[in-house]
Amino acid sequence: MGKKRKPKPQPPHIPGLIDSHCHLDYAPMADDLEATFARAEAAGVEQMVHIGCSPDTMGPAVELATTHARVFASVGIHPHEARHLDDELFATIERLATSSAKVVAIGETGLDYHYDFSPREDQLRAFGRQIELAKAIDKPLVLHIRDAHADAWSVLDEHPARANPGVVHCFTGNAAEAERWLERGWHIAFSGIATFKKAVELREAVLRVPRERILLETDAPYLAPEPLRGRRNEPANVAFTCAALAELRGEDPRELARTTAANTRALFGLPEPQATRASV
Repeated sequence: MGKKRKPKPQPPHIPGLIDSHCHLDYAPMADDLEATFARAEAAGVEQMVHIGCSPDTMGPAVELATTHARVFASVGIHPHEARHLDDELFATIERLATSSAKVVAIGETGLDYHYDFSPREDQLRAFGRQIELAKAIDKPLVLHIRDAHADAWSVLDEHPARANPGVVHCFTGNAAEAERWLERGWHIAFSGIATFKKAVELREAVLRVPRERILLETDAPYLAPEPLRGRRNEPANVAFTCAALAELRGEDPRELARTTAANTRALFGLPEPQATRASV
């Protein structure tokens, strides 16, 4: 007889969680959103910020947010897509970003020098334009920064500082880089990467971020945390990350969930969640 496959570990229930960054339009989540939301609720996830960051996904992201009470949207152009940002597409971002109160941020935007799927000059140009847009419409930015912290700081320093600029999503830098972002007023979000065994420097950064600046995310369907590494990710699994980072920081998981949820709501202007999932 064949070897029995171990059952998939289920996330703990930690009430009050928010997944501050996910992409719900990917399979298998998109194939059955109601089941995805039910699993998220079972893990304690109350709200989700869904990211539309390409020409094809921004419009559907807004539509999804406007039809599901616990889903909010961010729209922008990812650095991988920066080569596509012309005046027409920029006008689309601006229109969508101001089309609904459920659109809470601009992004994810930024710089990715690891893959360089778009030329760096296009990334820098697109990043600068979206910084200007976020300031003009008074919305926070969701940043994707990979192997490009120094250039990102240089671009941001060319623009007037803001009191509540946004979040560096899926932070993968070291403690010193985290400090530089904190000095500039940014929130920092941690994904399942922080639970990986070899992410020693990243966990040092987790310890440096003060309670009022830390967010949790999945970046689903990517970056599933331990003990699900290598599988497709979904919002429910933010509970694994919460439990692991709470242990690392010497905090109660429920308290970390409350703290990060409060930070997310303050940053994005999210309302308190509805008491039932009837309209999820």
